[in-house]
Amino acid sequence: MDLATVLQHLHMQNNTTVREFVFLGLTSKLEVKVLLFAFFLAVYGTTMLGNLLIVSLVAYAPILHTPMYFLLGNLSFLDFCYSSITAPKMLAGFLSKTNTISYVGCICQIFFFHFIGGIKIFLLVIMAYDRYIAIFSPLRYMVIMKGAVCGGLVCASWTGGFVHSIIQVAIITQLPFCGPNKLDNFYCDVPQVVKLACTDTFVVELLMVSNSGLVTLMCFVVLLVSYSILLAKLRAGSAPNRSKAISTCASHVTVVTLIFGPCIYIYIHPFHSFPIDKAISVLYTVITPILNPFIYTLRNKDFKVALEKLKGKKQKKLTS
Repeated sequence: MDLATVLQHLHMQNNTTVREFVFLGLTSKLEVKVLLFAFFLAVYGTTMLGNLLIVSLVAYAPILHTPMYFLLGNLSFLDFCYSSITAPKMLAGFLSKTNTISYVGCICQIFFFHFIGGIKIFLLVIMAYDRYIAIFSPLRYMVIMKGAVCGGLVCASWTGGFVHSIIQVAIITQLPFCGPNKLDNFYCDVPQVVKLACTDTFVVELLMVSNSGLVTLMCFVVLLVSYSILLAKLRAGSAPNRSKAISTCASHVTVVTLIFGPCIYIYIHPFHSFPIDKAISVLYTVITPILNPFIYTLRNKDFKVALEKLKGKKQKKLTS
């Protein structure tokens, strides 16, 4: 039995009368919709190409066959998937009068949104651990972070993401929805959907805040403390690769802040709407995935070398 069938069964069990939700989107003005469509289409296309390029380089360039780049490749793959959960539906909404999504489709979107998002959060914690080992135990780094260990840690992050997401879905599918059905956003997420339930949702809100908000906040604090210790040690040291390590850690801190900051804002406060909520949602669902490739590649010599070698191979094939 597939996920859609299970959700439809739960939907019927709850006697839910709402069969679809209507996205109010970012704007109702046609001229603005056209401009936003062109802008976000360019952003989405760049996100796809940038992250796929990183995944390809990590897979085929020998210089990038290290634990750190293996984890970066996984992060880029997740960004590729993450933006595809919300962006296509948002773009379709700009071209239509009414942008709707079925109940089952909405629940599926919530599941995959939190599934991929949860994996990213746990993967960033693993990346911090990777940098900790590389800086504090450089001679044993390749032994500790060998392929089997990296693969196991990534699998653990996928498991954690699944558990986090399935809890969200299990709680939401128990709620009755009898109208209204308008979501003041461009995608389905827990805060907006819960507000439409025809029952008291105080306990549900507490569960959601503890599952998403507090977990995200604690991971963020742990990561900030970890990177602060690493950066302090690097600045106090005199290793030959110190500047490269500092640059790498600074890039990681930037990405961590961009991912965790908006998430904490959305999920830690009570489920009330604020004017800035949509802008924050756009930031971490559409904009952040496009920034990661630029943050990691523009300041990374290994990626530049791998890209130059790839260009050289292509030119040789064309001239031969």
